[in-house]
Amino acid sequence: MKQYRVGIIGCTGIVGQRFTTILKNHPWFKVTALAASASSAGKTYEMAVSGRWAMNEPVPSDIAKLTVLDAKADMEKIVSLVDFVFCAVNMKSDEIIALEEAYAKLECPVISNNKEHRSTPDVPMIIPELNASHHEVIEHQRKRLGTKRGFIAVKCNCSLQSYVPAIHPLMDLGVTKVLACTYQAISGASKTFETMPEILDNVIPYIGGEEEKSEREPLKIWGHVENGVIVNATAPSITSQCLRVPVSDGHMAAVFFSLENKVSRDEIIRRWKEFKGPAQELELPSAPKQFIHYFDENNRPQPKLDRDIEGGMAISAGRLRPDTQYDHKFVCLSHNTLRGAAGGGLLMAELLCKLGYFD
Repeated sequence: MKQYRVGIIGCTGIVGQRFTTILKNHPWFKVTALAASASSAGKTYEMAVSGRWAMNEPVPSDIAKLTVLDAKADMEKIVSLVDFVFCAVNMKSDEIIALEEAYAKLECPVISNNKEHRSTPDVPMIIPELNASHHEVIEHQRKRLGTKRGFIAVKCNCSLQSYVPAIHPLMDLGVTKVLACTYQAISGASKTFETMPEILDNVIPYIGGEEEKSEREPLKIWGHVENGVIVNATAPSITSQCLRVPVSDGHMAAVFFSLENKVSRDEIIRRWKEFKGPAQELELPSAPKQFIHYFDENNRPQPKLDRDIEGGMAISAGRLRPDTQYDHKFVCLSHNTLRGAAGGGLLMAELLCKLGYFD
């Protein structure tokens, strides 16, 4: 595998910072361009993130001295330096849509961590273990954009990465309805305990737009490509409640679900433990060896103990048991800035790279 040149658009935010750490020493990808807003442009990366660095490890030495470029004004220069970009910017929605399409139309593939293109019918939203075949829609998107190489692929909402992968191995049993209550870490709001003191000793029972995304986006993931677009699935019926909790990293969910075809608890756990997808079959560098880990202990999984399993790229589940209103219930966990955000984007990029979309 040749080495590909990578740009990070939105490099100073928490997701952008996470991209710099997980791309360090990556076997396929090397960061060759960093970009952010005009206020950070012209500074070295270590200067641009001084006082706002939120990672537990230092700024990677190989990019600390790179000069940050202006994501808008320096677009053509950035494209000349890279083979594709990760995009995780903090801008108005219409500006993000325009920015990502502009990069794509300059023949630069865009792996987006922004929500703006998740509902665009010809933009794939891929979890490589679940719906890798959605890459087929890219050729149709290229025709719409008028590009030969450029395209946009987007990562799903970070909280979905905890419970949607656990439901997926059961879909052939006829999952009819799902209730998911998510308990989301403050890094999902790009915050730390220092920048979000109001979360200490507190729970905030509202995250703007989160419940709508939690109910809508899984249906695109479980949809299929038809006539050049992704047609959303019509089932299961999903309802959600999303809360912000005083945890640094790690989104948890309490999930309830019903099946048309009833199976035992042991059969569900067996399916979870044995489940693999294209990410594992293709041996993508960031893929967990075991995607879903099940804990028998009643007090697991826990964010502090389990969010970093397999480099933060695995899903953890526990407390599977019968329910009086639904058939079963369980709890689950994923690392929101690794599996849920930057790591999920990286794994999708590895899949598309393996399939030749960056060549």
